[in-house]
Amino acid sequence: MNTLVIPNIDSLPETDNVYLSIRNILDTAKAKSLSAVNFAMVEAYWQVGRIIVETQNQEERAEYGKKLLDYLAKKLTFEFGKGFSRRNLSNMRAFYLAFPDLSKLPTNLSWTHFRLLLEIENERERYFYLDECSKAMWSTRQLDRQISTFYYHRLLSSQDKNAVSQEIATSKKPISPMGIIRDPYVLEFLGLQHTPNLYEKDLEKGLIDHLQKFLLELGRGFSFVSRQQKISFDNEHYFIDLVFYNYILKCFVIIDLKMGRLTHQDIGQMQMYVNYYTREMMNEGDNPPLGIILCANKSENVVKYTLPENNQQIFTSKYKLYIPTEEELLMEITKERNLLEERNIDFYSVNSSHKKYSTFGG
Repeated sequence: MNTLVIPNIDSLPETDNVYLSIRNILDTAKAKSLSAVNFAMVEAYWQVGRIIVETQNQEERAEYGKKLLDYLAKKLTFEFGKGFSRRNLSNMRAFYLAFPDLSKLPTNLSWTHFRLLLEIENERERYFYLDECSKAMWSTRQLDRQISTFYYHRLLSSQDKNAVSQEIATSKKPISPMGIIRDPYVLEFLGLQHTPNLYEKDLEKGLIDHLQKFLLELGRGFSFVSRQQKISFDNEHYFIDLVFYNYILKCFVIIDLKMGRLTHQDIGQMQMYVNYYTREMMNEGDNPPLGIILCANKSENVVKYTLPENNQQIFTSKYKLYIPTEEELLMEITKERNLLEERNIDFYSVNSSHKKYSTFGG
């Protein structure tokens, strides 16, 4: 029996670096191979769907279309095994109909990604998730969560309606900070309940413990910087709950957590944090920092009269510890639209020089 004999590592200079370099090359090649194989199957399923659709279109009899799927399912399953049931063939047919241009499909998504996307009826919404999923490299589980937490609709009901609707329509990068800040943020992954004994430190700890999921909820471009960051002046000490950096917006993002109802003092404190970061922490090439106050409840008027009309740095968003139902979502979007209409502001044409703040979620 042959035995693998590994020489003494200490006797071979830089052996670890050589090994790690080779391992990285092989891992990258393996990942590329898997991606290529995955898309080869996606392309094959698209072609199967195309043939089924074209064949059924040539036949006017509806009964023939049903029998065709049954016939193909039986024959293909016998020859190729599982994966070609009547239901799966129907998915391939739907896949071709939903994405008729094969050249527009990203090659880094699997068949499971596309099956999730097929459940979305609205074409614009479907292509939005397709684009975001490809750019952010979401796993199928992450894609499923973003769909189930109404990421598209929350983004559309965000701070800058006009900018976000343009973003969704064109699938370009956000054109302003208001285009990526959501309201509300859904934190169901924390497994917490609103109780009198729930404290800000519990919320903060939960977000840090589930940092990867929180980064997904924040959106593209966010990286974690610090928690409870201490800043001091005039013999006073202040602690910023969470600090992130967004490499798309090229700015620091400061997040403060509030369990109770938002007050003007909370907004003033965030203004101080933003001013401090603007004057002391910005690096060359950075854009001005943003501040987000995550609160359980808030008053539209407190926000309106505390912040200047031309504010583009401080935002308030509610958080939810559960996934809102579609009915709740529609109710809140309608509420927001009515608020804007009362002020004689077109829901989809908010003037960029007079930003308004969403009350989505409460």
